[in-house]
Amino acid sequence: MKIEYTKEQLTRYRGHLSLCEVDLAGQSRLTESRVLIVGAGGLGSPVALYLAAAGVGTIGILDPDTVSLSNLQRQIIHSTPDIGRPKAESAAEKMRAINPEVNVIPMTEALTPENAASIMNDYDLVMDCTDNLPTRLLINDSCVALGKKMVFGAVSRFSGQVFSHIPGSACYRCIFDPENTDPDGDLPCAINGIMNTVVGVIGSLQATEAVKLLIGTGDSLINRILTFDAVTMQFNTFAVNPVGSCGCQHG
Repeated sequence: MKIEYTKEQLTRYRGHLSLCEVDLAGQSRLTESRVLIVGAGGLGSPVALYLAAAGVGTIGILDPDTVSLSNLQRQIIHSTPDIGRPKAESAAEKMRAINPEVNVIPMTEALTPENAASIMNDYDLVMDCTDNLPTRLLINDSCVALGKKMVFGAVSRFSGQVFSHIPGSACYRCIFDPENTDPDGDLPCAINGIMNTVVGVIGSLQATEAVKLLIGTGDSLINRILTFDAVTMQFNTFAVNPVGSCGCQHG
C-alpha cells in the first residue's frame, strides 16, 4: 500500500527524502516497520530517540527498571524530574515529544523465557540495548528461533561493540563463548564504570544499523563486528563466520 505523506511529514523527513538511498520508498519502509528496543538505558536512549525521529512506525520499548540519579550521567532520554518513574514510560514520553506520529508502546515488564516469543513476534527487528549476559542470550536465542533481525550493542568503560544479525548469519553465540565471557566485562555500567559518551557512540551506531536494515540499503554489520575504543579513538571491524557449534540453526 502506497503511503501518502502530508506536507508537514514531507518537511519532517526532508533529510531522509533528500537521500537517493532512502527517498520516499525508504521512508515508507520505516513508517511500516515495527522495532522492539529491549533496554531504555544508556544504549536504549539514543536508539529510541533516533528511531522515533526517523519515523519508524511502531516502536516497543521494554524495561522493568525505574530511573535513578546515577542513570542520568549517560541515559540521556531521562531527566532529573523522571527519577523514580518507570524507564519505559519516561522514554516513551520523550519519543512522542520528538515525533507524535510514531506509535510508541512502553512495556514495564522484564523479558523472560516465558514472554519473549509472544513479545518479539509482533516486531520486525529487535534492538539489544541490555547490560547483562542472561538477557542478551535470551534475546539472541529468541531472535534466532523466531527468524528475527537483531542489532546488538554493548559497552564497558571506554569501549563498545556493535553487530547485526539476520536469519542465517552469525549470532551472539557464534561470536562470544558465554562460558568464557569475562565476568567483569558484563558488570553494569554503574559498577564497572563507563565514559558517558561511549554509550552515545555505540547507541547511535545501533540506530544507524537499524535504519539501514529496515530500509534495505548499504552494507550492514552482518557476519562482522565493529569495535570502538575511546582511549585510542580507533574503530575496528572483524569478520565473523556462522558456526554450527553454537547450537543455532544457520542457513
